[in-house]
Amino acid sequence: MNWIDFLIFIVYMLAMLGVGFYFHLRNKDVEDYYVGGRGMGRWHIGLSVVATDVGGGFSIGLGGLGFLIGVSGSWMLFTGLLGAWLSGVFLIPRIKRLADKKQFFTFPEVFRHYFGKRAALIAGLISGIGYLGFTSSQLLAGAKLASAAFVDLNLTYALIIMGFVAVVYTVLGGIKAVIYTDTVQWILLMLGLIFLGIPLSWVAVGGWETVQATLPAEFFSFSNLSWQQFLNWMVTILPIWFVGMTLYQRIYASRSVSEARKAWMIAGLFEWPVMAFMGVGLGLISRVAYLNGMFEIHGFAAGSSMDAEMGLPLLLRTIMPVGLMGLILSAYFSAILSTADSCLMASSSNIMHDLLQRIFPNAINQQIAMKASKIMTLVLGILAVIIAMQLTEVLSLMLYSYAFMVSGLLIPLLAAVFLNQRNELAALGAMIAGGGTTISLLITEAKLPYGLDANVFGILTSLLTYIIFFNSHKLLKHGNTNL
Repeated sequence: MNWIDFLIFIVYMLAMLGVGFYFHLRNKDVEDYYVGGRGMGRWHIGLSVVATDVGGGFSIGLGGLGFLIGVSGSWMLFTGLLGAWLSGVFLIPRIKRLADKKQFFTFPEVFRHYFGKRAALIAGLISGIGYLGFTSSQLLAGAKLASAAFVDLNLTYALIIMGFVAVVYTVLGGIKAVIYTDTVQWILLMLGLIFLGIPLSWVAVGGWETVQATLPAEFFSFSNLSWQQFLNWMVTILPIWFVGMTLYQRIYASRSVSEARKAWMIAGLFEWPVMAFMGVGLGLISRVAYLNGMFEIHGFAAGSSMDAEMGLPLLLRTIMPVGLMGLILSAYFSAILSTADSCLMASSSNIMHDLLQRIFPNAINQQIAMKASKIMTLVLGILAVIIAMQLTEVLSLMLYSYAFMVSGLLIPLLAAVFLNQRNELAALGAMIAGGGTTISLLITEAKLPYGLDANVFGILTSLLTYIIFFNSHKLLKHGNTNL
């Protein structure tokens, strides 16, 4: 990479640290730190939501899907559009009014309200662990991009650099720094892709004639995937809009129900079709470049073994001229940081607010809560980097983290909020059984029927457990009444 590109990239990173320090000086209390004072508008919230949900992990992951299967990979983010709009219409009106009344900070506090303390503790643990894994996946996405762009930078050092920048400005600035930088980062990514990444890549590979001649017809078909794959995405990604801690923080940070719902509509449209087609389109173009030998200079000749998620970073490294490479690299790092910081904040607030402050209420008072929150964010950020060093694939880690949270938390939430079927023992059983099933199947790498994800069986187990425990409680209560 030319020194001009490197300088642009460094200036961008320093600017992100500067934003964190700015809000470090302005944040007054934990309400500012975790929910931004509860007064933010639709555009900041909406762009922050889509930046967080899509981010760099899905950007790199979408590129990998476009490289492997073409435009059918866009269906993954179609589930994001559905999730955003469904939660905007049905969930936000119920949750926002309740949160404003009860002054909630976290998603597990919803469980505390409906089910009790024990359910909230388990929900906090599941959410905290899940978002820690998701933070790791984002840092890994950034490290892959950096190691592809900087020839002499290996993955481990890239992870340390990414972790340092993301963790430091998040620790300092809290949710305000996260949301405001998300807005800038998402705009930067969109402008970078629309005006630089896509047109320059298109021209570099030879335009439509070359693309069409190089790839088989299925790469341009929307049916180039199995029903199992689509179902796996649907049951993993769509429900996260109902149980995602990062999304609840933004609901709480919105100034009103109306602003939050409009923010979710904005986010949904940016997910699909905007980002979905740009992401898989660039991945598809990177496949053309690979097959036509454009990556040989980087050691990847056509037909050689190559990680599909490296296709997009290698494409950018190959075609970007001096100066523009630094800009487009900064754009992609923007997307990565916008998700990493949000997930780190989510994990920190879960562990701090839902676990430690509940278990040790007298040890962490208001005077030290802000400092303790920052220390927890720092510790979890370091742990996320260590976890990322042990893993190699971005998209799988993200989907595993999603699956762990969804399979444990979705059924109790739906039962409580929408069906008014509330029982603490049923919620506890469903969370433990659902999350435990998913994790056990993932760890053992069990061969599952029909090629379905472990998450499908985790959700089914959670549902059956909730029904059994809830009805058993009703029967016992009815029996005691008769006696």
